[in-house]
Parts: sequence; C-alpha cells; structure tokens
Amino acid sequence: MFWAMFAVAVGFVGMAVLGVLAVRVFVEAQRLGRQVTESAQRINRVAEDLERASLSAARSLESR
Repeated sequence: MFWAMFAVAVGFVGMAVLGVLAVRVFVEAQRLGRQVTESAQRINRVAEDLERASLSAARSLESR
C-alpha cells in the first residue's frame, strides 16, 4: 500500500511541476510576443523616417 501511495504522490508532484513550468512558458511567450510587437512598431517608425528623409534628400537634389 505504501508504494501505491508513494507513486500517486510522486505523480501529483510531477504534474504540479509540469503545471508550474507550463505557466512560466506561457508567461514568457506572452512577454516575447509583446517584445516582437514593440520591435516591429519601432522598425516601422524608423522605416517611415527613412522614407521621409530619402524623399527630402531626393527633392533637395532635384532642386539643384
């Protein structure tokens, strides 16, 4: 009987550990997703700035 109770206890602890690890992975995946979104927004802003700068440079070259 002891070994059966021990096996159930070890199984429960194993499931609890897996549950904690799953929550941690989920939280980190959400954090990574937010970072990717933020980086994409920054890249888009910089691309727009670069496009405006290149148009400005092209106009200044045309006016010469």
